[in-house]
Amino acid sequence: MKIYMVGGAVRDTLLGLEVKDRDWVVVGAQPEEMLAQGFKPVGSDFPVFLHPKTKEEHALARTERKQGKGYRGFVFHAHPEVSLDDDLKRRDLTINAMAMDEKGALIDPYGGKQDMEARLLRHTSPAFVEDPLRVLRAARFLARFHAHGFRLAAETQALLKQMADGDELASLSAERVWVETAKALTSSAPQVFFATLHEVGGLVTWYPEIAQLFGVPQPRDWHPEIDSGVHTLMVLEQAAKLSPDLSPRFAALCHDLGKGTSPKKDLPAHHGHEQRGVPLVRRLCARLRVPKETTELAVLVCRYHTHCHLVRSLRATTLLRLFDAFDLWRRPQRLQQLGLVAKADSLGRKGMEDTHYDNDQFLLNLAEKVRALPIGDLIQSVEKKEIQQKVRAARLKCIQDNLAEMKGN
Repeated sequence: MKIYMVGGAVRDTLLGLEVKDRDWVVVGAQPEEMLAQGFKPVGSDFPVFLHPKTKEEHALARTERKQGKGYRGFVFHAHPEVSLDDDLKRRDLTINAMAMDEKGALIDPYGGKQDMEARLLRHTSPAFVEDPLRVLRAARFLARFHAHGFRLAAETQALLKQMADGDELASLSAERVWVETAKALTSSAPQVFFATLHEVGGLVTWYPEIAQLFGVPQPRDWHPEIDSGVHTLMVLEQAAKLSPDLSPRFAALCHDLGKGTSPKKDLPAHHGHEQRGVPLVRRLCARLRVPKETTELAVLVCRYHTHCHLVRSLRATTLLRLFDAFDLWRRPQRLQQLGLVAKADSLGRKGMEDTHYDNDQFLLNLAEKVRALPIGDLIQSVEKKEIQQKVRAARLKCIQDNLAEMKGN
C-alpha cells in the first residue's frame, strides 16, 4: 500500500500558495485494509476514508467509465491493481493531475508542471468531455488563477465550446451548479468565470438572464463600454475589489438584469429596468437555488440601486421607503451592501474605474443619523395605535432636516 498527496494540494504547493485541504490517493489497498488501520469510511459512490488522526480524505485509486447521461453517469472501479497514473488520468486538468510521494518527489505523468510554468489550463485526457460539470470547473479555475496569468489552452477552449453546444449541461443539478458559482464568485476574479462561460457558449443553460445582456447597448455618454453584458462583468470586478463577500458580489452580477428585456424601440435607453429586473433575479435565484439571504439582497439591489446614484435629489419620503425596504432598523448591513454595489456600478464603466464616488457614503451617513433617533423617548406616553405614525413622522423629519444640512455642506 502506497499513499500519495494529489490534486489541488500539489498544485498549490508548486505555486507557492497556502494549502488549505490535502487529498490523498491510496494505491494497492483494499477497503478492509483501510478499516483495519482505523480509517473511517465516508460516502457511498466510491471508497473514500477519513484518516483516524488528521481526518483528511484518503481515496482508493480508481478509474471511471461513462455509462449514463450527465455527471452522475459514471461507474467507478477501485482495485489494488489500479495504478497511480490510471487514477490521475481521470482528473480534469493537468495541473490537478499531479501527485507527491511521502518524500516530496513529484509524479507528473501528464505534464502538469510544464503547463503550470506556461500558465496553461489544459484538459488531461479526451475523457474530459464526459463530465459536463468540468465546463464550470474550468471557468472557475481560470477565475481563481487569473491573477497568476493563467489562460485556457486553445484545444481545451475548443472542447469547452463543444461541450456547451451539447445538452449535457442541462443534466447538472442546481446544487452542483450553485457550488461552482459560489466558489467562482468568491474567487479573486469572479468576472472571468462568467466571461469564459460567455465565450464558450456556456451561459445560456443556467444563466440565461445574464447571457441576454450581451449585445444590448447602453447610452455611450454614460457607458463608454456600451454593452450591458460587458458593463455587468465590469461591475462584478469592482464589487470584488470592494468586498470579499458572496452576497454583494452576486447582487452586483444581478443589478442590471432588467436591461436584457428593455424594448428594442427604446434602446439604448433602459427606463424602468430596475423593476423589470426583479422577476428575472427571482427566476435566476430559483433556478440556482441561491440561499435566501443572498436572494433577498440581489432583489433589493436590482430594484433600488439607482436610488443611491440619485440620493441627493430624492425626496425624504422616497428615502424613508428605501430605508424601510432594506429594513435599516434591524439589518443595517444591507444598506451598506447597496452602497457598495452602487459604487461598483459607477466605477464599473470603461475609463471610470478610478473616478470619485461618494453617494454611498452620503446615503449611509444619512441613514446613521436616522437610526440614532431615540425611539424609546419618542414613544413615551404615546398610545399604542399611534406609535407607528409617531415614529414615521420623526424619521421623516430627521431625513428632511439632515438632507438640507448635508447638501449645504
